[in-house]
Amino acid sequence: MPHTDRFLDIRRDPHSDELLARGGDSEAHSVLQRAGFVAVVRVHETYHRAPAGLAQDDEIRLATNAVGRLRAVGYHVDCDEDFETDSRPASYLPLGASVAHLAERIREATTTEEAADTLTELTAAHDGILAALDEVLTATAAFHDELGGPSDQYIAQRLRHIADEHLRVIHGDLSYLRNKLADRHAQHPGRSTCTGEVPSTEQERSAVCACPPPRRTLPAPPPPIAAGLRR
Repeated sequence: MPHTDRFLDIRRDPHSDELLARGGDSEAHSVLQRAGFVAVVRVHETYHRAPAGLAQDDEIRLATNAVGRLRAVGYHVDCDEDFETDSRPASYLPLGASVAHLAERIREATTTEEAADTLTELTAAHDGILAALDEVLTATAAFHDELGGPSDQYIAQRLRHIADEHLRVIHGDLSYLRNKLADRHAQHPGRSTCTGEVPSTEQERSAVCACPPPRRTLPAPPPPIAAGLRR
C-alpha cells in the first residue's frame, strides 16, 4: 500500500487564488523549499506557498519546476494543468547530507578515537562546520545591515547574538567532549569489529572467531489475564 506522504498537490487555491503545495514528507518539503516555495507551519499541517509578489508567469515557472523535481525523486504529484511537465531535473546530494553522514560515522564508531575524529569535523577551529556556520551567520548579519529596512538592524544584531552567544556555547561544549574522547582511548563496550581470526591458544579449532557470544535476552512474559476473562 503506498505511503500517503509520497503524494502532493500543487494547485491554485480556488478561494484565494494562492499557489499552494500540500502533502509530502520532510524530504518533499526540502525539495519544495529548494524550488523556491515558502514553508507555512500550522498546528496540524505544514504546507508551502509561493513567495509574495510574484507575477503569474513566475509562479507558473516555480510550480512547474517543483513538479518536475518532485517527480524526478519518486513523488506522486497532482497539479493544475498549467504546471504539468515532462522535465525531470537531475538531483544531487545537498550539503546537509555530508553533515548528516557524520551522525552515521558516530553510530558506527567502535572507539573513542573514532568518535573524536568525527566530532573534529564539527569543532575544528579554522575549517570546522561550526566555524563555517559562524561565517554564514556573520555574512547574513552584514547583508541585513546593508538592506536598510526598519527591522534589518534588529535582525543583524540578533544574528550576531546567536553567533556570539548560542553558537559559541555549542562550539565550546562539543570541543570539550571531543577532547575528552580523544584522551580516553577506550573501546565502545557495545560495539566491536569482528576479524574472524582464531587465536593460537584456541583448543577448539572449529571456532570461527574470538568474539564473545551475543547476549541472550529472555522473552517478555505474556500479559496477565484479566480476572473477568477467566473461566
